[in-house]
Amino acid sequence: MGRLVPAVTRALDILELFLDGDGTLSAPEITRRLGLPRTTVHELVTTLAARSYLVQMPDQPGRYRLGVRPYQLGSRYAEQLDLAAEGQQVARSVAETCDETVHVAILEGMDVIYIAKVDSTHAVRMVSAAGRRLPAHCTSVGKMLLASLTDDALDARLSDEQPLPAMTDNSITSTVELRRHLLTVRERGIAVEQRESNPDVSCVAAPVRDSTGKVVAALSISVPTIRWSEERQAELEELAAKGAGELSVRLGHRRRDI
Repeated sequence: MGRLVPAVTRALDILELFLDGDGTLSAPEITRRLGLPRTTVHELVTTLAARSYLVQMPDQPGRYRLGVRPYQLGSRYAEQLDLAAEGQQVARSVAETCDETVHVAILEGMDVIYIAKVDSTHAVRMVSAAGRRLPAHCTSVGKMLLASLTDDALDARLSDEQPLPAMTDNSITSTVELRRHLLTVRERGIAVEQRESNPDVSCVAAPVRDSTGKVVAALSISVPTIRWSEERQAELEELAAKGAGELSVRLGHRRRDI
């Protein structure tokens, strides 16, 4: 692995400062926040402005904002994103960590569609498969995605007059009960399904967000009941959240804790 180039690192540090606040900075502010020599900052800012990475504010002399070049690079990156492909890579990494089955799914109506799946090395029969559709309310990924909807969007999908279909004896069939359950999912930011789509399997799921912060998918970890416990559930919830966060970052989401 080659060494890092200090000048390039400093230039990138400057650009990343513009992600916070109102998106404008002056050279003195950059100097103070990065602790760099004033001459170095002046040279770097001049170079970045010459290459359209920064542009001077027309009504605020001495202040800069991001130029068109970062937008062009970001747009090009977004064009190349493939949720299924990125999801498969992250799912594989998560599965290697816990040796359990990992899914990534999206919501369509009241169903989820699995777009990525990596199996555990253990022999477990799963009802899911990449490309398969299942009732959202019976799965942890589906619950996570339903809980991420606005109240109006959820109301448009649910009919309180008709029971929900069941996949096992543990499936939620009452829309009133489902709505209460989804409130808990919203509060926790984690969804749990215990033998509701498969009588022998329980799952946890976390939300995947895009560059706008919108939930576009969910990542889940499925575990046979013989390996399920409160302690194991807590471990997998943390791992699912971490994996979903990694996939979100790949999709352009900027977490505040990093």
